Amino acid sequence: MAAINMNKHIWEGWTVGDFIEVLAPQVEIIMSGRSWRRPFKAKKELAEWCKDNQPYYKKRIADVNNYFAGIYRLK
Repeated sequence: MAAINMNKHIWEGWTVGDFIEVLAPQVEIIMSGRSWRRPFKAKKELAEWCKDNQPYYKKRIADVNNYFAGIYRLK
C-alpha cells in the first residue's frame, strides 16, 4: 500500500487523517459484521459509502478510500 499523507489538507482545515479518524469506527463496525449494513465487498462500494458519510465534504477522497481499502483488502 502506498504511503498516505494524513496531513494533506482537503477542506477548511480538514485533513485526510481527520476524515479517516471520523469514519474509522463506523467502517470497523460494518466490516466486523456488527451493523445492519453488510460489509463492503468492493472498493467502489466503500468509496460511495465514505462520500455519503463523511462530514461536510461530499466528494470522494482517494486517500481516505485507499486507506480503508488497504486495511480491509478491497479491490
